Amino acid sequence: MNEQTSEPNRRSPFSAIRAIDYTVIFVRDMAAMRRFYEDVLALSLLRELSPNWIEYGLGSNTLALAKPGRTAADVPVPHGTASLQLAFKVSAAEVDACADELVRQGVALLSPPTNQSFGHRTLFFRDPDGNLLEVYAEI
Repeated sequence: MNEQTSEPNRRSPFSAIRAIDYTVIFVRDMAAMRRFYEDVLALSLLRELSPNWIEYGLGSNTLALAKPGRTAADVPVPHGTASLQLAFKVSAAEVDACADELVRQGVALLSPPTNQSFGHRTLFFRDPDGNLLEVYAEI
């Protein structure tokens, strides 16, 4: 931040932010991503605003799949490049159950359920567009 323009006692309007309300994943292949998030991860469809914008409910948050161009003219992320990592929190036993379900659905695991030294049991895999997904539990 530029010290000449900042006022130490001035409250930023961004301090009103209390939570992330929704996350948007820009997709290359909407059909494959929709099948994955609905059929493999079993997320609940919240609403479909258009064929290029699909929303899923996750607790108090929304995860949206969108084709680039709805909000910005960005080109898709190159193949072989993850554009984001999402971490889904479950119980320790559910980490293993999720791994079994992914394998049953034909999804390759990057890392099987593993107890990490920092107190998490983790499982890593990718969605059809190559984004890194994690299912974890605090242990």
